[in-house]
Order: sequence, then structure tokens, then C-alpha cells
Amino acid sequence: MAISIKNFRQNFLRLVPLILLIFICISEFHTQFYLWEIFSFNLQFIIIYYWILRDPSILGYGFVFLCGIINDVVLSLPLGTSALSYLFVTLVAAYVRNATVRPTIFTDWFTFIFAVVIGNLISFYLINNFTEMNTGYTSVFYNTLFTFILYPFFWGIFELYKKTISLRLHD
Repeated sequence: MAISIKNFRQNFLRLVPLILLIFICISEFHTQFYLWEIFSFNLQFIIIYYWILRDPSILGYGFVFLCGIINDVVLSLPLGTSALSYLFVTLVAAYVRNATVRPTIFTDWFTFIFAVVIGNLISFYLINNFTEMNTGYTSVFYNTLFTFILYPFFWGIFELYKKTISLRLHD
């Protein structure tokens, strides 16, 4: 009995990033988090990039696609808009994971800017061409900038959490 409770706790701790990603997609976090009308960032990109880069068994590609579809339904976007941008970020993270010998915050951060810029441009292009919504270049620029700037902060939080998970797995 104690072993099954311990296994349940360990598996639940490994699922927290996936649960957080689903919660953020359902709650419209990035659309409600506007401060000073320019401060917005995409926490989904940060979560997806970090966990696909560090431990892809926690976030699977199918779950990333499903979260993108959920996000599109909640935000009333054409189906696949967010899913394509999330999958592009996943693609870059998977490539960097396979190409990097010794990952550091600097290599992660340097390649993250490429993933965020192209991911936001995919969303921007699809929204402007296939919906009646109008988004400006400046909002995409600010979102990309603040997402890029906040990545090291969330990287540190996720590293602490990952160490906590690995310590608990080896108890």
C-alpha cells in the first residue's frame, strides 16, 4: 500500500507541468495578463520549450497539440493556429535537445528566441489572414520580447522543480 501511494505521488509530481499547461490553455492566462498595455508574455511557449528540451516524457507531442486545440477553442481562433505554433516550438526544442551535447541556460535561451519569434509569427499570420481579428506588429513584438526576457526566470523555477522531482524519485 505504501509503495502504491509513493508511486502515485511520484507520477503526480511528474504530471504537474502538463496539468499547468492545460490549466493555462483553459484559463486564457495570456489574454488576461496585460499590464501597462504592453506587458504580455506567452507562458505556454516557455513551458513547452523547457519540458520538451529537458524531459520530453513529461510533455508528449500529442498533449502539446491537444493543448493548442484547447487554446484555440477557448480563444475562438481557427482550429490549429495555436497548435501549429506550439508544435513549431516543440520542433525547435526537440532539435536542440538532440543537437546539444551539454545544455546550459545560454544555449537554451539563444535558441528559444528563434522558436518564440517564428511561433508568434505563425500565430500572427494565421490570425490576420483567416480571421476578422486584427493584431498589430507591436503586440507581437512585445509578447516575443517579454517571453524571451522571462525565460531565464522560469528556467530557474523549473530547474528547482526538476531537482525536487528527481530527489523524490530516488528516495
